[in-house]
Amino acid sequence: MTDDQQAGGGAEPAPRKGADARVPEADGKARNDPPRADEDKAEGDEGAAGNDAPEEGDVKKDQGKKQEEERERAAGRFKEHTRDPLAEEQGEDGTTDLAAASRARRATRMLFDTGRDLNSFDRSYFQSAHIGDIHLRMDARHSGAGMRSGPVPDEELRRLRRVHVEPQGYVQLRNALGARRLLVLGAAPGTGRTSTALSLLDEVTGPAADATGTEPGAGSRVRRVDPDGGVRKLAGSLAGEGEEARRGTGYLLELSLTGPGALPPDEMDLDGLAAALARCESYAVVVVTVGSAANPLLAGRYGRLCPPAPTQELLTTRLRERLEEHVAAQDGEVRLEDLLAGAEELAVRRDVKDAVGLKDLRPAEAELLASLLAAHQLGEVPRDELLAGCRSLAADQAQEWFAGVDRALTAPPAEPEGGAGRPGTAALFHPVAFRIALAVLGGASHSAVAAAAHLLTWELSVQCDPDHTPARPLFCDDPEADLALSRAELTDGRLEVAGTEVPARLIWYRGSALPSAVLTEIWDRHFPVRAPIVRWLRLLADDPRPQVWMRAAVAAGELCARDFDHGYAELIRPLAEAATPRRRIFAATTLDQAAGHASHRKAVRKLVDDWSRYGTKALRWTAAMALGYGNAADTTEDALDALARIGVRDDGEQLAVASFNAVRLLALPDGAKVLRRMADWTHHKRAEYQDLGLVTTVRLAVTSVDEVLSDEPDSPLADRADWPLPLALAVSRPELVLPMADLMWSALNTARSKDVALDALESLLRSAVRGDGTEGTRPGLAALLPALATEENDRRRLDWLLRRMMNDPEDPLPDAQARTLWWLAVPPKERTGEEDSHG
Repeated sequence: MTDDQQAGGGAEPAPRKGADARVPEADGKARNDPPRADEDKAEGDEGAAGNDAPEEGDVKKDQGKKQEEERERAAGRFKEHTRDPLAEEQGEDGTTDLAAASRARRATRMLFDTGRDLNSFDRSYFQSAHIGDIHLRMDARHSGAGMRSGPVPDEELRRLRRVHVEPQGYVQLRNALGARRLLVLGAAPGTGRTSTALSLLDEVTGPAADATGTEPGAGSRVRRVDPDGGVRKLAGSLAGEGEEARRGTGYLLELSLTGPGALPPDEMDLDGLAAALARCESYAVVVVTVGSAANPLLAGRYGRLCPPAPTQELLTTRLRERLEEHVAAQDGEVRLEDLLAGAEELAVRRDVKDAVGLKDLRPAEAELLASLLAAHQLGEVPRDELLAGCRSLAADQAQEWFAGVDRALTAPPAEPEGGAGRPGTAALFHPVAFRIALAVLGGASHSAVAAAAHLLTWELSVQCDPDHTPARPLFCDDPEADLALSRAELTDGRLEVAGTEVPARLIWYRGSALPSAVLTEIWDRHFPVRAPIVRWLRLLADDPRPQVWMRAAVAAGELCARDFDHGYAELIRPLAEAATPRRRIFAATTLDQAAGHASHRKAVRKLVDDWSRYGTKALRWTAAMALGYGNAADTTEDALDALARIGVRDDGEQLAVASFNAVRLLALPDGAKVLRRMADWTHHKRAEYQDLGLVTTVRLAVTSVDEVLSDEPDSPLADRADWPLPLALAVSRPELVLPMADLMWSALNTARSKDVALDALESLLRSAVRGDGTEGTRPGLAALLPALATEENDRRRLDWLLRRMMNDPEDPLPDAQARTLWWLAVPPKERTGEEDSHG
């Protein structure tokens, strides 16, 4: 027995509002008089208690009790179909996080623009290239990785004097080194810390600093020190225990404190080295990587942080160096300033900046970019190679971050026996995990990224050493070090928590290219890490915060686009069949993100179509959510066909998810096609299709723009994100007003849907004024209400509804607002001063 039959009605098509019915009837008191709260209270109470809606064909007062109960049950089942997909997880009647999830998805997709990611770029193509007389090495930043003890060549020092860009606070660093003869310099790798250290040592040991004015022998003034011996070995050599101490020499020592069991020198060791340096009138700079291990050193009397050099000065200096040689070879035929101006103008072009994708450049990156810009300016490199080289900067940074991180852990232990396990596993993996978490959750709160990083640290540690439980110190996190080591930044922003916006500290990569570069690096070049990352993403899928699980779903889609076979087997299919709606939405979002890549669109569409036809209940539910994004079917009509198959199957068991995703398609340019299909469903001869059309209509009325807004930057709905969708469409697309009004009229005049439709209409009316008293959606109501109240019966219903709202004991509608709404819906033919006073 259908809902109609249970409620006492036949399964006939829902009433259709014809074109003639839109013509207003003759003037009458019921149409032109606005409702008043002080009118005949008894009549109002009777209407509120005894009339579901004062319209022709109302249920008679003497209707049988059993029939009334059946009607209420049918209406209750209809209301159940209009619940949000996440309602069963977040409460029966409360708001869900669909709008917050939609906002998180739009923000995250901006980080993974499929038009500029690394899918079409093979970084091995540009490892090394000759550009004129310039030999570019993409791995230039690694050139000093194998340096041991030995003098720094004079040629290198001379070039350093010419091109080194001083960071902020350089003078203070030089004064500190001159006063104490020892400086512990902390910074992230690649930020120019070594160049700054060499420049400082060159200045304090150069001829200007020597009273005699004579320069030491070639190659003997500044020396690098083998880091294996550490501070104590250097102090011993200066005391004559190792090599003969050189007077007036500068020593550069780069300490690594990230390896298992590595211990920083204590303050007494540094004091001993400073004393030894003073005895031989020498200087030393100890370079360390910022982090929890280096904090005691940097907090002591010798410690200083080394800020990065300013990007623009770096690039200009490197460009000038590259172009000077060309101008000299041309013997004055070309002006240096003209070439430099052209190269700097090229650097700020939109396509070049997007290809670089980094807010700040490090010295090696600035050197490479300057070489590319100079070569293109001189006609030696075409534009496609220029852009390819620019894209390689972020890829090279990602490779440096992850290459050989756990090499020390995988080496055979020094002592075969002893059950202590490998020390420092969690501390070693935390910076790596933080970079991955930031690539996945960029734009979320710092606390969310930090918590996700700790989860991933655990997974990586267990994967690397499954026989031992990793230990994570509880008070050793260093947020500033995390930012420096990951090229990240904190910004003030707002997050939605339980439907309320709160202030938060948001974290991002300082560069739009880094998220894609990081995910590409770990997925394509480090296969063993996939297993812990998959487990971690499944954990994030269960996180109740939309800023976490939705961002993780978008990132998972990017990973699946790198290897769809692996992603489908490990992520998409298991989550698509999960018991919880959030996991299924996660899988649908992952599919949609993969479909954003042209290479995977056809496969995703075939998969979703198969699920909608032959899939299990869970797979059909997931297919419906994927279809709502608009990318999982060839056309809007195909998407609506698939949603109808899902919605009417099994006595409408999945009407809720099918109707919700049909409404989501209304935010796309093909909204008129969706409304026509909804009308066809509403007037179909089968009750299942009628229910689909009616439920979708009510769903449209209670859906906000935020829940369904597409990621098109120029969407006409974007500036009305908190409006109900039909009112926003009524203002931005006036041609949709009559189709929406006809659908709403049918829902209001159908027995099984009229109660829920009236509640939905009330929510639209209350949106005219915001909670703070400012104007809300009045322009949308002014466009929609006249088309919805063209018949006398419609006006009586609106009058009754406004009276009910005015007499609501919990949230009474002010009399002035009720009058304003009435005049919006039923404007009099001739306004008088008295009537205007009611508006």
